[in-house]
Amino acid sequence: MGLVIKEPVEKMGAPYRRRWWALLVLCLSLLIIVMANTALTVAAPDMTKDLGLSSSDLQWVIDGYTVPYAALMLLLGAIGDKYSRRGALVLGLLVFAGASVAGSLVDSSTGVIASRAVMGVGAALIMPATLSLLASTFPRAERAKAILLWTATAGIAIAAGPLVAGALLENHGWASTFLINVPIALLAVVGAFVLVPPSKAAHHDRIDYVGGLLSVVSVGALVYMIIQGPHFGWDAKAISGAVIAGLGFVLFVLWELRHPRPVLDVRRFAHRMFSGSLLAVALFFLAVFGAFYYLTQHLQFVLGYTPLETGIRMLPLAGAVFVGSALTGFLTPRLGMKVTVTAGMVAGTVALALLTRVDAGSGYGDLLAPLIILGVAIGLALSPCTDAIMGAFPEAELGVGGAVNDTSLELGGSLGIAILGSVLASSYSSHLADATAGSKLPASALATAQDSVGAGYAVAQGIGEQAKQLGAQALHASTPQQAAQLKAQAEQLGAGAQQMSHAVGSAFSDAVAHTSLIGAVILGVGTVLVAVLLPRRDKGDAQQEQASDGSEREPVSV
Repeated sequence: MGLVIKEPVEKMGAPYRRRWWALLVLCLSLLIIVMANTALTVAAPDMTKDLGLSSSDLQWVIDGYTVPYAALMLLLGAIGDKYSRRGALVLGLLVFAGASVAGSLVDSSTGVIASRAVMGVGAALIMPATLSLLASTFPRAERAKAILLWTATAGIAIAAGPLVAGALLENHGWASTFLINVPIALLAVVGAFVLVPPSKAAHHDRIDYVGGLLSVVSVGALVYMIIQGPHFGWDAKAISGAVIAGLGFVLFVLWELRHPRPVLDVRRFAHRMFSGSLLAVALFFLAVFGAFYYLTQHLQFVLGYTPLETGIRMLPLAGAVFVGSALTGFLTPRLGMKVTVTAGMVAGTVALALLTRVDAGSGYGDLLAPLIILGVAIGLALSPCTDAIMGAFPEAELGVGGAVNDTSLELGGSLGIAILGSVLASSYSSHLADATAGSKLPASALATAQDSVGAGYAVAQGIGEQAKQLGAQALHASTPQQAAQLKAQAEQLGAGAQQMSHAVGSAFSDAVAHTSLIGAVILGVGTVLVAVLLPRRDKGDAQQEQASDGSEREPVSV
């Protein structure tokens, strides 16, 4: 066997013997595209200071990645199926690495947003390719275990992003959080050629480009609306996005129902296992990404941890994902997917419910149990759903299957940050106004402090700096009376700074509790819906148990 593996996996007479090494390459590829978002939450403060980003700029630095990522996955997954799944993976990694280099070199908000958007294009190539290559490389008897490790990697990446970014920011600037992607991506490219066998659909008709483009427009407009509306107001842009998304989805469904070779057979959504699994993935990532969004802020701003310390304190979540994944591998073949997924979603709801107890006196210990339970919940729920979604697609459409799963994941994450982020901002603003009622804080300073918890602490720091300046002036006053007056003013401002800092921390802690309650209600209602949708143990479960004993089975026909 040469250094570069050239034999397509479809032509191998036996299971590919280095398939677990190939899985390592696929998980490494997945790791960097998930970390690209979670690491940015820690690097954002430094980036804001260095580039002078407005709140709008920062939001689009984060979400400029999400729009092309979510919008392009279905079409690019279909193209990978037809031409080359490994080619799509390698091309995506190279695009991702190139855009990361560009992102580290730019010195403007426009440049960073553009670089992040191109990174999103690369991620849209990589994400469905990892799942389609996994499904084509592993025999059906081992696929559930491989997917379990794939989903565990995604959970670990959520927690690892802040840790890696925090470690880099100790001695380097925010650009290092972009550059760290480059060696990992290049290592994955080499690994793809050496360890991952090429794969494409054995029989694949012409690509339904009209349906693919309708999906791009529909999903892109939907994600844009999700970002624009809650964060910037329901203006003409947000409403236009909603209209385009709605019209686009109607046209997409009508076109796919009539097309003899649709890019996505929408009739699959009528099947309970498929639609229930997609709903579970979307709801779970709504809760996870939403909670992650405000917990990292609470750890850094309210509890005062550095980026590295914040990353370290998110590690229990990563370890708990492994525990949940191990439980999934044991429980699902015995109890069925419905029980395992429902238990995972119940655990996620409990984790969010525990966060409703957060207040101004809460420390890291109060967050530890919810983080561990949330990690276990991720491990329990996600891999059975992903396995069910991938099992609904024939061999010729594995890339499309991966894209559908990943689009559901990304839409859920976007909704989580938009909905829970909006609730958080509104609740924080309201609680801060109540906490500072009756104070002599200028209206303009209050408005600034209400923008975000970081801005609130900046206002408190500014008041403290004014107190120090007055204290210094008192030392050099020309008369004792002037010195006494300046000292009194300094003491008053110093006390005001402390009160403001306490008010900001208290308001944000109360907002975290309120937002967690909303998240728990959403996930709780979603748990009931998923439990109703998912069928009981049936023929499909029996087949999966048989497959786990060593026999092959074809993908579930829907």
